Amino acid sequence: MGKCLIELQHVTRRYGGYESEIIALDDVSLKIFAGEFVAITGPSGSGKSTLLHCMGLLDKPTEGKIIIEGRDTSKITGKDIALLRGKKIGFVFQSYNLIPRLTVMENVILPGLIIGKKREYLERRARKLLKEVGILHRMNHRGAHLSGGEQQRVAIARALINEPIIILADEPTGALDSKSSREIMDLLLEMNRSKGVTVVFVSHDPMVARYGRRRLEMKDGTIVKDRKIK
Repeated sequence: MGKCLIELQHVTRRYGGYESEIIALDDVSLKIFAGEFVAITGPSGSGKSTLLHCMGLLDKPTEGKIIIEGRDTSKITGKDIALLRGKKIGFVFQSYNLIPRLTVMENVILPGLIIGKKREYLERRARKLLKEVGILHRMNHRGAHLSGGEQQRVAIARALINEPIIILADEPTGALDSKSSREIMDLLLEMNRSKGVTVVFVSHDPMVARYGRRRLEMKDGTIVKDRKIK
C-alpha cells in the first residue's frame, strides 16, 4: 500500500439553516492511498459529489479535518488553499469545463499558467499528455469544436498538467455514450496502471463503477461499504 495522500477525519458537511438543514456528509472518515483506483457509488443525494468536492478542497467541511499529504488544510485559507489545490489535485468533471474559445493546447496549459509555471515547459508537457490521451492531432482546435469524448480526453490531459498527486473525477462519463464511456474509463485505468496516477471517481453507472479496484458505497451522507476488489 502506498502512502496516504488524502485523509478525512470525522468530516461533516451541512447546508441550509436550522429548520431546513441538509446533512450532505455525516461524520465521514476516510484515507486514500497512492496508486489506488477508487469508485464512489450510491443513490442520488447520498453525498458522493460533496465527498469528492471536500476531498478536492472545492468545498469546506462544517466539522472535521481534511489532511493533504500530512498537511491540515483547516489551518490554511484563501490563496494558499487555491495554490495547494492547483498543485496537488487534478479535476475531471461531467461537463468537461473547457473554455470554448481557447484551443485544446491553451485549455490544457491554463492550470499551469495559473500557478506560475513557464509556458515553454507547459507546452512541452501538454504535447506529451495529448499524445498519451490520443488527441495530439487536435491541439490547435478550439474546445467548442470537439466531440464529448474528445473534450473529456482534453480534460484528463488538463487534470494531469501540474503532475498532481491525485485525479478526482465527478461523473466523468455522465455526458457520454457507452462507447466513449468505456474509452474514457480505459484511459484513466491505463494512467493508473502504467504511471501510478491515483484516481478517485464518482459514478451512478454500475458498469462504470466496476472499474474501481476499491469501491466505496454511500448512503445518507455516510460510507456504508468500503471494499477492495482483487
